[in-house]
Amino acid sequence: MSRRVGAILPIMAFVLALGLVAALSACGSDDDEEPTATGTAAPSDTAAATGTARATATAAANVPGVTDTEIVLGMDAPLAGVSGAVYSQIPKATEAYFKYINDTQGGVCGRKITYKMEDNQNDPAFGLEAIRKLVERDNVFAVVGSLGDDPHAASWGYLNENEVPDILVSAGAERFGADPEGHPWTVQMIPSYVIEGIFYGRYISENLPGAKVGVLYENGPAGHDGLKGVKKGLDSTRNEIVSEQSFELTALSIRSQVTNLKEAGVEVLVVFTDPGFSSQAIKEAVRLGWRPQWILSYVNSDEMMYQFAPPQDVAGAVTFQAFKLASMKDDPAIAEHWELMKDYGGPQPTNFSVYAQLLGEVAVEALSRTCDNLTRQGLMDAVESIKDWHSDLLLDGVNINLSDTDHTAIEKGRMLRSTVQDGKGKWEYFGPAVSFEGQGESGE
Repeated sequence: MSRRVGAILPIMAFVLALGLVAALSACGSDDDEEPTATGTAAPSDTAAATGTARATATAAANVPGVTDTEIVLGMDAPLAGVSGAVYSQIPKATEAYFKYINDTQGGVCGRKITYKMEDNQNDPAFGLEAIRKLVERDNVFAVVGSLGDDPHAASWGYLNENEVPDILVSAGAERFGADPEGHPWTVQMIPSYVIEGIFYGRYISENLPGAKVGVLYENGPAGHDGLKGVKKGLDSTRNEIVSEQSFELTALSIRSQVTNLKEAGVEVLVVFTDPGFSSQAIKEAVRLGWRPQWILSYVNSDEMMYQFAPPQDVAGAVTFQAFKLASMKDDPAIAEHWELMKDYGGPQPTNFSVYAQLLGEVAVEALSRTCDNLTRQGLMDAVESIKDWHSDLLLDGVNINLSDTDHTAIEKGRMLRSTVQDGKGKWEYFGPAVSFEGQGESGE
């Protein structure tokens, strides 16, 4: 799930963690052994969209990216370099799921899915160039799962002007889901950073009334939108924000910001950034002998966090998610995920890959509703027709709901708490599923 990547040194720890997890798996340790699947996931049996059909079955030759045998989809993401080492696993896992659908279901609407990827280098200029290549050179039917706030900010206008479906965007800036009227061809997959902040603000006021709150955030969409959400969710009669500390994504150290937060008397610290900077903040607090209640952005919720932030230092931190974790290997859906990634060339399973398969499942569901109107408009009608749709990868009580006025797919989740069990770190869900549908929109 997209964030701008922070300074090279903090993030290199996360990249090394990825390599370590993969290496442990290759060695065949008991902890990382793939569980045996009890079955395979499949799309629902929905045959066609329930939205407004503008045409009957359309000749494939008249629709970009559609032939009698193939549906071509595209996406852009950081695929190389430091950021690519972390985030490229998302499109690779989605592609693995599409390969599974092609192999076991014959594709969708009698056509195999081809998934083309372009490297946006986490840069706006490269993001627009990547999307133009996909649309103008590769003639994709739709763009599915593009990743990166800044790259997508540069390309979503182009996609909407050209009426190309821009669906299930893996970028959390609020604007991508908050303007279905002005940008009707864009649909956001992940909860916006504003929605995330609302979760945290309400959790604090309901469970930690009176505590002094601080916010540490990167100077970018994730940070600014997250801070906005915390202020929106926090009950000002119960809690006060006593310090707001931002930092540049090029910073090598955030020691001064952490020190300022401690000196302001912060008791609950909300952090909006990637694992590299989050771990640095935790280590600085430990160095200062300071242990606030940590609330970490959901990109930190994978158990890889413990490879470079000691479990005892992360213990007690909370975050939130909407889907089952890759570590839940006893769950049949997660067992299936491990098998699917292994059999179809996906990455080592993590929470990122679980999310990526979920994204692929929603895409296949939408396509399956489009078979009698396989056009770009037909796809958008199908996406907006998805109501109370549930994947076995989602938590109980969490469904996908979209409409022509609501273009954010996931707006519900549960809280996670970091624990230490037998010396190892583990994230565990607690509390009920909470919904904030429609509450993250700016109304601007």
